[in-house]
Amino acid sequence: MTREQALSILKEYTQNESLLKHAYAVEAAMRAYAQKFGEDEELWGVVGLLHDFDYEKYPDEHPMKGSEILKEKGVPEEIRTAILGHANFSGVPRETLMAKTLYAVDELCGFLVAVTLVRPNKSIGEVKVKSVKKKLKDKSFAAKVNRDEIREGAEELGVPFEEHVEFVVKALSKVAPELGLNP
Repeated sequence: MTREQALSILKEYTQNESLLKHAYAVEAAMRAYAQKFGEDEELWGVVGLLHDFDYEKYPDEHPMKGSEILKEKGVPEEIRTAILGHANFSGVPRETLMAKTLYAVDELCGFLVAVTLVRPNKSIGEVKVKSVKKKLKDKSFAAKVNRDEIREGAEELGVPFEEHVEFVVKALSKVAPELGLNP
């Protein structure tokens, strides 16, 4: 599956600009990790783009409904399984490095964008690990973000937390304009 095909599906089901930007952020983080791990950047990027494509239309059935839709569209099982695994409640185990990476970057990407948007210059490049850790302790900040999943994700991936945060910040910096975060 190509990025263009994934974008077509994403935009067919998602109009919300914030959800689209989240998909682009997760795609960037997935591509960066694929490169780091010597994996297929296109495949991992597609998984990042599509992981929440069904959320806007089917929030109560996400990601199971999305998996059904992707199956109907002929999307490979490898992609569908990784996407199902990013939601703990799906019951689908994260057995591949790609699935573990998706889980590790999903909530973190959302949190990093929130941290960036409260900075004076709204620049992802100015976000430091120390400030991310401080904001994680503030339960009222970005309250919907699951902090346990952020920490569990880094652990499952086997990457030290600080290194993981720094790596994802750098990945998002490369697509900052697309995310609405000053470069």
